[in-house]
Amino acid sequence: MKVIVFGATGMVGQGVLRECLLAPDVDRVLTVGRRATARGHTKLRQVEVPDLTDLSAIADELGTYDACFFCLGVSSAGMKEADYRRVTYDLTMAAARPMAEGNPDATFIYVSGAGTDSTEQGRTMWARVKGKTENDLFALPFHAYALRPGFIRPMHGETSRTRLYRVMYAIGRPIFALVPRIAPNSVTTTENMGRAMLTLARHGWPEQILDPQQINAAAGRR
Repeated sequence: MKVIVFGATGMVGQGVLRECLLAPDVDRVLTVGRRATARGHTKLRQVEVPDLTDLSAIADELGTYDACFFCLGVSSAGMKEADYRRVTYDLTMAAARPMAEGNPDATFIYVSGAGTDSTEQGRTMWARVKGKTENDLFALPFHAYALRPGFIRPMHGETSRTRLYRVMYAIGRPIFALVPRIAPNSVTTTENMGRAMLTLARHGWPEQILDPQQINAAAGRR
């Protein structure tokens, strides 16, 4: 497979990229983001794009890949809906539309979130925006999935780019270690996120929306 990873410098993206580089059936990985990662690998190519709403420079290339793992995301805290929509919905669709047009057989996997509002009518702003993003992805002519993780535990040194999250993970590490025992169906890991995406790209999945339990099940499929 040839795969694209958007947001490879974020916590989830770091874990997804790691699994892609380890997978023997992935022979080419393209990362797209505002900045490159610190990783180096023979099958890795990195493209820096200052404005991710304008992918015209690589639009034709997107359709030549088998799968896209879209891990870009920001916290909605303090953001107006128009700004959050621009960095959530607009960026996602800027990547998805040319890929669907170029390769209807491609698989596009979007990292959404627990509590996303598929009706697009709820009172929570971020949930409405993510719900519209999912719905419009599902309407495109390719194989689209949305992962709705709950708590994500970093496994191999992955760190969030958001300072608040880094502090939270550092302070709460002893407590977070207990979460899988207390609520196993609401927890996944960065490793499982990557492995689940690869499973969906290889074999598909019965549902388009996967919760943490389904993410973990997909990650365990060989």
